[in-house]
Amino acid sequence: MGFHEVRFPASLSFGSVGGPERRVEIVTLANGFEERNSPWADARRRYDAGVGLRSLDDVAVLIAFFEARGGQLYGFRWKDWADFKSCRPSAEPGAEDQRIGLGDGVTRAFGLVKAYASGQQTYLRPIVKPVAGSVRVAVQGVPKVEGVHFTVDVATGRVCLPMRRPWAWR
Repeated sequence: MGFHEVRFPASLSFGSVGGPERRVEIVTLANGFEERNSPWADARRRYDAGVGLRSLDDVAVLIAFFEARGGQLYGFRWKDWADFKSCRPSAEPGAEDQRIGLGDGVTRAFGLVKAYASGQQTYLRPIVKPVAGSVRVAVQGVPKVEGVHFTVDVATGRVCLPMRRPWAWR
């Protein structure tokens, strides 16, 4: 998939409508029961930024962005104003908002995820394009510093903890 590491202008995405959508195919069987299947493993997000346009200058910015991406040829970063934090919208993000892995002493790379829970069901959404400098990590409740204690690949959403030297364990 072609992807441009550029964010759609926030001034145009603010106020947009849309969000996650899933494709579910429902087949009614001969006995009257239904079988449900989803060809998509994860939800896809669709937005309409047209409601964010306030002037002809906004239209010009939108057209330039669209043409630079070759229409739908290349993906790009998008800020979903309703779902861009690891916590509730009214809270400040913290290092312990989401559990991304359980340490086993060997695994050093973890994929970012965001958990959505309702009743007994939980869906883990992979986060693959985090904003640089926005990821917070804690190990055993102790906040860590990016670049010192961990790194983040902003193209894949992988958090890597460095290997400890055997003599550093105490």
